[in-house]
Amino acid sequence: MRLMKMPTTNSKKTHLLTYSEPDSIISDQFRTIRTNIRFLTNDKENNIILVTSPEDGEGKSTMITNLAVSIATQKEKVLLIDANLRGSIIHRTFYVPNDIGLANVLKGYAPLETAVTKTDIEQLDVLTSGTEVANPTELLGSANMTNLLKEVAPAYDMVLIDSPTILKSTETRELANQCSGVILVVTCGKTGMAKLMEAKRILKLAHAKLMGVIFNDR
Repeated sequence: MRLMKMPTTNSKKTHLLTYSEPDSIISDQFRTIRTNIRFLTNDKENNIILVTSPEDGEGKSTMITNLAVSIATQKEKVLLIDANLRGSIIHRTFYVPNDIGLANVLKGYAPLETAVTKTDIEQLDVLTSGTEVANPTELLGSANMTNLLKEVAPAYDMVLIDSPTILKSTETRELANQCSGVILVVTCGKTGMAKLMEAKRILKLAHAKLMGVIFNDR
């Protein structure tokens, strides 16, 4: 299922357009994406969504942050998890610290409640990536990660996970299997059909549910 063809921009100032310009065309398109996702996740037991892309530079982090804001502005409680332990960016977008985050919780160095950070946007919390680790695949595929997701799912209306690219990162395949669904972000004119099909094949092998594809139009 195709969720949306989405225009993007290279300006860093527009990364959170759903917050700074809620009446813009792009914000309206994110509301459409949000509605489509809600049709596919009609109960709270299916509220953990992984967002990934075939390769780097597809705009998935911009997509997931704007989607998180769009959902939160509808008075739904959202947790945005940065599971990109190799190249995190969520903390920079929301200007929050990253000294304690997902990696620290999974290693048992910090409790979850101290790692989750409230943002300036009401109803939106973030769990940043935390300190760098040498074994992201082991951490994200661990029982600790499974237990963490089981803990946060009933506490939020929606849990969104920003993950590394599916074709390059084994940990994304491990994590996709633990989520209710996966959304692929691809770029028109950049992502070849062969890479898109390979990403779908890998998700199928991981027994992950592909909910849809968001097309960026650069």
